[in-house]
Amino acid sequence: MAKRKIIKIDLDKCTGCGLCIPNCPEGALQIIDGKARLVSDLFCDGLGACCGSCPEDAITVEEREAEEYDERKVMENIVTQGTNTIRAHLHHLKAHGQVQYLKEAIAFLKEKGIDFQEFDAPAHQAAPVTGCPGMKVMDFSARQEEVASGGEQPSFLRQWPIQLHLVSPLAPYFQGKDVVISADCVAYSLGNFHAAYLRGNSLAIACPKLDTKQEVYIEKIKALVDEAKINTLSVMIMEVPCCRGLLVIAQEGLRRAKRKIPLKCIIVGIKGQIVSQEWVSV
Repeated sequence: MAKRKIIKIDLDKCTGCGLCIPNCPEGALQIIDGKARLVSDLFCDGLGACCGSCPEDAITVEEREAEEYDERKVMENIVTQGTNTIRAHLHHLKAHGQVQYLKEAIAFLKEKGIDFQEFDAPAHQAAPVTGCPGMKVMDFSARQEEVASGGEQPSFLRQWPIQLHLVSPLAPYFQGKDVVISADCVAYSLGNFHAAYLRGNSLAIACPKLDTKQEVYIEKIKALVDEAKINTLSVMIMEVPCCRGLLVIAQEGLRRAKRKIPLKCIIVGIKGQIVSQEWVSV
């Protein structure tokens, strides 16, 4: 074994909330005996994508003796978890400039007959960054701007407030409605957010990376289902790994609810495209 960077979990700080798990693109974390644990050194690439998702700052990166990271074992671990999980992992590798690991992952998927062509790109397209890929600085100003005709565009916002900490599940605009819970960055990234996803829906916004007291969010989602009796819930998140915590929060809220409603996950790309949208299990 050689010395390398790998995550460290402070079990005294860890509350077992599980928000770190969807923010580990390698599936290296599990809740065991009420605490987050690193399943295997082989699964941890040491890049620390999970660090910012912990509300207790219980996860850090250290340098120690550890087994080498194994991309093929990671792919074997996550390939059965669905396209969203695979895509998040590939994006994580590309955003961090892990060219060799990305090639190994793509090769593994091709062996299995799975095609993620958008990630099968030349090495020069993957620029190395440090920290969470959601914090990478990118400038899209060179793209041609599209000017909407007809002047000012209408807003389809039907309520106030909209921040999940501030909204009341008992508010009349939630009763029996279709609800969108959106990550804060989505509306700024998706050009047709209002017309395509907000029209006719009620809204709450949240940031799974920066917001505190997220247990409150779980209880509010439970109340939206059981007390407001909402029809459906759509969770809109960005493609960066740290954003997936919002889906986990929604799933936990729905698990705790007595009523059962459909849950859709819509993933938005950092350039404003829809990466995927699908109904997901709770």
